[in-house]
Amino acid sequence: MFDALMVTKDEESGKTSAAVTQIELDQLPAGEVTVAVEYSTVNYKDGLCIGPGGGLVRNYPHIPGIDFAGTVEASDDDRYKPRDKVVLTGWRVGEAHWGGYSQKARVRADWLVPLPKGLDTRQAMAVGTAGFTAMLAVMALEDHGLKTGHGPVLVTGAAGGVGSVAVAILAALGHEVAGVTGRPETSDYLKALGASQIVARDEINETVKRPLEGETWAGCIDAVGGAMLARVLGQMKYSASVAAVGLAGGAALPATVIPFLLRGVNLLGIDSVMQPYDNRLRAWERVAKDLPMAKLEDMVVPATLKDLPQLGKDILNGQVRGRVVVDVNG
Repeated sequence: MFDALMVTKDEESGKTSAAVTQIELDQLPAGEVTVAVEYSTVNYKDGLCIGPGGGLVRNYPHIPGIDFAGTVEASDDDRYKPRDKVVLTGWRVGEAHWGGYSQKARVRADWLVPLPKGLDTRQAMAVGTAGFTAMLAVMALEDHGLKTGHGPVLVTGAAGGVGSVAVAILAALGHEVAGVTGRPETSDYLKALGASQIVARDEINETVKRPLEGETWAGCIDAVGGAMLARVLGQMKYSASVAAVGLAGGAALPATVIPFLLRGVNLLGIDSVMQPYDNRLRAWERVAKDLPMAKLEDMVVPATLKDLPQLGKDILNGQVRGRVVVDVNG
């Protein structure tokens, strides 16, 4: 028997509830690799899966947790053997497949990545899906021409999970970083991560009648979407790119095509769920190389399985800062 955060649904009322419970190994879903989970994290998707109504979950009972890191216990796949350290992000684990809020998980071997050298399992989950996504966004901007010295790089939703890691990576690479936040109390936190400029959300959160404004940003990692993304597109420098990673401000995009046609601006969609294996390895190796571990530690908020029901609510309400690292054995 081992502990897991189980979400159940009352068939009569349709309401869901989450609680730590004990389950057995043979209750885990099918998969080639069984992992002794050590750490997981809290992401927006996790909040949706934990919260009332279940969000992304279709079948109950369910174990959320869209990412985890741990040690292989058993494997039917030649790529992994017992005692190997592994990381999992994406592949709809924690949504359609039982996830990382459990002391053990069983998954397909194709979904795993070897833990990169230079990271331990706790650090890997301090990075987690959010940090992995941030690194994919940085790589996409670089692949489309971003270089140091081109000008400031904007990060929206900067105090969140993706934004925090993006700020730290970009600053470590030598970029001038501007962080957008609606929480003035996070300014010192963002400056400690490397932001040289703090932009108040209200200054950039409304669309304007002009489709183009002054060329300000050499690149942008956007976790907000909506009106803010529309506004940012009109502020990008010629041929600069925006990497879109989230929609905290809404899925609609009240923009025009003018920035694309007259300035050659690129809008790059970043998906971390179905990334090919080779690009996953590339991103994790870059994380181990380019993310300052001391600054990573400054982002960490520790938690255990019993904290997850409340944290699920908090992240949906925008009340989680930095990276929550869940010790599933704590």
